Amino acid sequence: MTQHFTTRKLRFFLTAPSPCPYLDGREERKVFAHLPLSDGPAVNDVLTEVGFRRSQNIAYRPACETCDACVSARIPVADYQFSKSEDRILERSADLSRNLVEAEATREQFELLRRYLDARHAGGGMADMTWLDYVAMVEDTAVRTHLIEYRRTAADGPGDLIGCILVDVLSDGLSLVYSFFDPGEKRRSLGSFMILDHVRQARAAGLPFVYLGYWVPGSGKMAYKARFSPLEVLRFGGWRLLSARERGDGN
Repeated sequence: MTQHFTTRKLRFFLTAPSPCPYLDGREERKVFAHLPLSDGPAVNDVLTEVGFRRSQNIAYRPACETCDACVSARIPVADYQFSKSEDRILERSADLSRNLVEAEATREQFELLRRYLDARHAGGGMADMTWLDYVAMVEDTAVRTHLIEYRRTAADGPGDLIGCILVDVLSDGLSLVYSFFDPGEKRRSLGSFMILDHVRQARAAGLPFVYLGYWVPGSGKMAYKARFSPLEVLRFGGWRLLSARERGDGN
């Protein structure tokens, strides 16, 4: 009853068509709503369950007229068994310390983000992100959110920051909003490591899911999400396990 009351008051808007960042030759449109300050966490819970993502105080989802390639994906943590290769990824970064910090931007985080963007996404939509943009991304929200910092272990205080991820805490899981890491640490596979570590965190907290955002079959940028198994995807009719055939299409 409370969830229905909070969401029915939202006003939804539709963006104009723009070039799709994932599939060449296609256009994207999004439907979005502003999250209310008073009921932000509850509304974020409900909208994430039906396929929305959060950016600052806006919840959005694809609403393309001729394409439905973007599919919401989440990991069911209770049934997740780490593969041998995933065990190796976790072992390679077992020396890192994990620190949960408040959603407050720091210059150290921003400098790491800039190195990551310059090396991995120089032509992407976030390539021109400034310090103030980063502050807004982290701090402009009324939902339950925090940052996880991954640092090298040091005997004399905090070690070097080599990974960071912004995470929303939902009633049914952890939603990974945005992650970035030291591009020079290729051997660690830090992007995959942070996802796997959040599977462990969700399980320890008794939360059933880790939300990964959108999987886009045919997009090299998003193909990595299909490597996590089991993986649930949101189709017409609700959430269901990604099949082996679909998983092959996404790699």
